Amino acid sequence: MLDAIDETIVQALAGNARMSLKELAHHVGLSSPSVSERLRRLEERDVIRGYTLDVNPKALGYQFQAIVRIRPLPGQLQAVQKLIEATPEFCECDKVTGEDCFVARLFLQSFEQLDGILDRIASKAETNTSIVKAQTIRRRLPPFPAQ
Repeated sequence: MLDAIDETIVQALAGNARMSLKELAHHVGLSSPSVSERLRRLEERDVIRGYTLDVNPKALGYQFQAIVRIRPLPGQLQAVQKLIEATPEFCECDKVTGEDCFVARLFLQSFEQLDGILDRIASKAETNTSIVKAQTIRRRLPPFPAQ
């Protein structure tokens, strides 16, 4: 479990992972060495797994996003997983229960690019694709459990 100070540290870093130790210490009302120790413990406990960079895909030329549900044909699960892993336009993929085995997020520069990517999978899996119109909730922290 996290105490209120740990929660504040995690929330502050989720908003700005580049926040300096001095700024973070001021934000939570502790000394820099105290915050440094708390960060070390949060990392050791695997609460904080890393510090990330948020890149705008449109700035790299990716105008579209698609969510692709993928259902491998019998005996093709591993082959499909390897195809997904080898396709750099797939930026996220979850292995799920239910009718589909994978739900993946794909960044695209054009709709023609989508056809090329899905054609490589078509002989090994059925796909169902939705184009993302807007991301109404960006990736965020889950709620902290009640103390």
